[in-house]
Amino acid sequence: MGQRQHVVLLIFSAFLLFQTSNAHNITRLLAKHPSLSTFNHYLTLTHLAPEINRRTTITVLALDNAAMSSLLDKTPSIYTIKNILSLHVLLDYFGAKKLHQIRNGTALAATMFQATGVAPGVSGFVNITDFKGGKVGFGAEDNGGSLNSFFVKSVEELPYNISVIQISKALPSVVAEAPTPGPSELNITGIMSAHGCKVFADTLLANPEAMGTYEDNVNGGLTVFCPMDDPLKAFLPKYKNLTASKKASFLEFFGVPVYQSLSMLKSNNGLMNTLATDGASKFDFTVQNEGEEVTLKTRVNTVKITGTLIDEQPVAIYTIDKVLLPKELFKAALSPAPAPAPEEAADAPKGSKSKTKSKSKTKSKAAPTPDSDSPAASPDDDPADQVADDDNAAMCFGAERLAVVGLSFLLVFFLL
Repeated sequence: MGQRQHVVLLIFSAFLLFQTSNAHNITRLLAKHPSLSTFNHYLTLTHLAPEINRRTTITVLALDNAAMSSLLDKTPSIYTIKNILSLHVLLDYFGAKKLHQIRNGTALAATMFQATGVAPGVSGFVNITDFKGGKVGFGAEDNGGSLNSFFVKSVEELPYNISVIQISKALPSVVAEAPTPGPSELNITGIMSAHGCKVFADTLLANPEAMGTYEDNVNGGLTVFCPMDDPLKAFLPKYKNLTASKKASFLEFFGVPVYQSLSMLKSNNGLMNTLATDGASKFDFTVQNEGEEVTLKTRVNTVKITGTLIDEQPVAIYTIDKVLLPKELFKAALSPAPAPAPEEAADAPKGSKSKTKSKSKTKSKAAPTPDSDSPAASPDDDPADQVADDDNAAMCFGAERLAVVGLSFLLVFFLL
């Protein structure tokens, strides 16, 4: 009987581990602590809460209501508050015990502010020092080495996933506290021009239709994948051969009408619509990742994300190493492709069917014609099939999870 109880306990522990791994919600954790309610409110208001929840190893340096009042007395904009609070989110796990076991007494921790790419030099790092007598000090690295905020208590710890610890006051940082423009005031083409994407920025500015589409989406959320200057320069002759409407669609293809942080791109594989997506004119691409590398893929080519120009909700701009080509405008691959199987040829009308839909949309977005640069759609590679495969994969995962839970309870039942 003792052996059975041991087995039951083992299964139940495995079940709990399966259910709770990588699961935390900073808003719920802080909701249990009324003295941290203002801090909690601003994590939600600045959209930092979902970013914290996506991370699997993180430490939040929480501020009580009095410390938040001192910060808010300076009347910073919501975008500046976001920068300040993101400096209080460490991208490593520091529980109360670990704070007193820091090797050599001092550690330098990267923060979510540093991960945005807008913190120059060491301004996105926090110094943690364990003083004699058990006192632990914290200070922004760009604050001249001053450690003027101190550990108060551990609030919540889920080793080694998330730790929430209270510190005495906000970490002063000249860079984080600098006035930050709102998204509508952001000069996105200026940011591109200054960081190796001048050709794309100039081309976008020269096309009022496409530029207007980008500007319309800045406040609601915008992600831009910007080709670097050299590959785009080499591509410009082909771009100039496009019709006016196709030029606009091509430029809009590099923008996504939602904010996608780099961590979101690394965790979300699958199809992504663009600013050029319009009914039958799909103009989408597939996001794939392997480790830290994120690639964007169409039927024509694949490109790699090489850098971050800005990652501040609601706007993110990334550089890519090549010009991503939409299948709606360009032929699929210059390299020889395998001959289509007979059954694929039999399904060919499926591709032409979509072209007959909504003539008004086709006119505005210039859907491909048989003698344009666009290839005939291949039924086997239809993005709709890819979506179905993703849904099936998700259902399979859900089914496997349910099966594990069900088997666990069945084993418990038979062993009792």
